[in-house]
Amino acid sequence: MAEPTMDTLLARINELAHKAKAEGLTDDETAERDHLRKQYLKLFRESFRSQVEMMQVYDKNGKEVTPEKVREIQRKKGLRDN
Repeated sequence: MAEPTMDTLLARINELAHKAKAEGLTDDETAERDHLRKQYLKLFRESFRSQVEMMQVYDKNGKEVTPEKVREIQRKKGLRDN
C-alpha cells in the first residue's frame, strides 16, 4: 500500500473533524483521527526539515550567511563542497 500524502491525510482529518462537530465520532473514528494526525505531523516535520536543510541564506550584499549547523548537514548529505 502506498504512503498517504499530506493532502489525502488532511482531507480525511477534515472529514472526521466535520463529523465530530456535527454528530460525534465512534471510538474507532477517534482512534483513526489520532493516527492520521500523527502521520500528518510526521510528514510535515520531514518536509520542513528537508526545506531547512536545503536553504542557503544571503545578506543584502550577496554574501552567504547560511548558519554553520545547516552547512554541516548539507556537507554530510553531499549537497555542499565547502
